Amino acid sequence: MLRHALHRLLLAVPVMFGVLLIGFLLMQVVPTDPATVRAGPNATPDVIALIRSDLGLDEPLHVQFGLYVWRLLHGDLGASIINNVPVSQELGATIGPTLELMFASLFWSIPLGILMGTLAGYWRGSVIDRSIMALSVAGVSVPVFFVGLVLIWFVGFQWQWLPFTGRAGPFWTMDGLKSLILPALTLGGVFIGPVARMTRTAVLDVLSADHVRTARAKGLTERLVVLRHALRNALVPVVTLIGLQIGFLLGGAVVTETVFAWPGVGRLAVGAILSSDFPMAQGTIIVLSMGFIVVNLTVDVLYAALDPRIRAA
Repeated sequence: MLRHALHRLLLAVPVMFGVLLIGFLLMQVVPTDPATVRAGPNATPDVIALIRSDLGLDEPLHVQFGLYVWRLLHGDLGASIINNVPVSQELGATIGPTLELMFASLFWSIPLGILMGTLAGYWRGSVIDRSIMALSVAGVSVPVFFVGLVLIWFVGFQWQWLPFTGRAGPFWTMDGLKSLILPALTLGGVFIGPVARMTRTAVLDVLSADHVRTARAKGLTERLVVLRHALRNALVPVVTLIGLQIGFLLGGAVVTETVFAWPGVGRLAVGAILSSDFPMAQGTIIVLSMGFIVVNLTVDVLYAALDPRIRAA
């Protein structure tokens, strides 16, 4: 197990280096000059040239990238061009709300997706099965921003049941919990479909297995057969899918946080890119990429723990 985990960790190193390189190059093709942004619209060419020298923008591209990686190795993410605040400080203030939003969306969407998939697999071909699969396909097909706008229009604006802008506080307070509901429903809504479809497929495969027929032959109730013998074994591929989908939720969090003005890493990334704040944009790219890599690494290790054949591969 330890050898497998170390192997996966070593594979993540070149992936992260590639992310750093691509993110750095993408920031270079943006037409806006960071020195001009920091100097302001009324700055003279001499001031802009001095700022470019201070930021190291007058160096060759490979030198800039080398200096950038060297600073990262020392834990220096730079400072924001807009407000001169350390990038690490801004990221530290936004990671918490993003994690809060992701956990809240997973808290209700995973159990509901597994329940829907189990019902659809057990009553294969019935109206329940077809209805659940139709809802799953619709959930996967509808964009995240559309779901958010619909919830804002009806629940927040027309009916005025819940707030739909900003974060009112931590989730353990009543105001914070109310402000979290609509973003969590939006982000979790796109998660239900894949989980339900994978659970249905896995349950169908397990229900026809020999150990399930043996359990029924012993006279066990259908509830025990499904929960203890079928669903438990069917959760191995579902766990893998859940881990992979959590990584993709980071992309959905960017859209959700922007729609609901949620003060997370995704909204910070959008604001940094729109304002040409390159150090802040690169810092958010690193955090989001690291989150995706860590989630996938965790899934690999958990899958190896659940299936010994993976460890032997």
